[in-house]
Amino acid sequence: MGASLQHGLAEFWAHLSYVYVIAGLGVGFIVGMTGVGGGSLMTPILLHFGIVPMNAVGTDLLYAAITKGNGVWVHQKKRNVDWSITLRLACGSIPAAVLTLVGLRIFKAHSHGHAANDIIKFSLGIALLLTSVAILFKQALLNWSHRNDVIFTRMSEKQRHVATVVIGFALGVIVSITSIGAGALGTMALFLVYPLLPTSKLVGTEIAHAVPLTLIAGLGHASAGNVDFMLLANLLVGSLPGIWLGSHTAGAVSDKYLRPALAAMLVYAGVKLLLK
Repeated sequence: MGASLQHGLAEFWAHLSYVYVIAGLGVGFIVGMTGVGGGSLMTPILLHFGIVPMNAVGTDLLYAAITKGNGVWVHQKKRNVDWSITLRLACGSIPAAVLTLVGLRIFKAHSHGHAANDIIKFSLGIALLLTSVAILFKQALLNWSHRNDVIFTRMSEKQRHVATVVIGFALGVIVSITSIGAGALGTMALFLVYPLLPTSKLVGTEIAHAVPLTLIAGLGHASAGNVDFMLLANLLVGSLPGIWLGSHTAGAVSDKYLRPALAAMLVYAGVKLLLK
């Protein structure tokens, strides 16, 4: 047992890539400081490093599940998770993730993977642009919803329940294909359906929902051979301390500058993917 563990550690250190560790450190730091989902940052970085799109998405999904797990514990301690909303989201997202993964596997088998990777790149580009909009205009959209008597603020309880399941289903499809959407897009959608809930509770609820969704989607990709576990380990070596450092410097830079800068990065990455 000791010899096998020692051998495993030796193999890991032999395959340690400082490029990926630094990438994980940087993304983890930004996530810890801003709360922006790591998928919208990590997946484009992996594609830039030449990782195949399906492998980038699959690896990033498991990366997200692990890094966000600690966030659920923190938000639960602060009573920032509405588990009834989380359950309704999961009722839509988990079946959607399973169906999407089955569809991707079938499509990959028939297209030898090329067309499937092209679809992922295109979907990723769209998701990045939508996420940039969500980052920039989330608060403005919430304020508009409160100022105007729009349909979202007049929904009955039953309509909210149905809308939550539909949101979950959409997130399940988007996240399974792109690894993006469980954070900024999901939170913005919940803002509209539950405008009277505190922001901290909506964020905590969406993080609690993102963990099982990204875990199941990631395991589905892993079963299809779309996860590079050594790459995942390298990213985690950097990102876990990065998140800790970022969370301790939160507020050091004003959102007035951070959010536009992040949105600009995502727009650049999204347009680049769409034009390829």
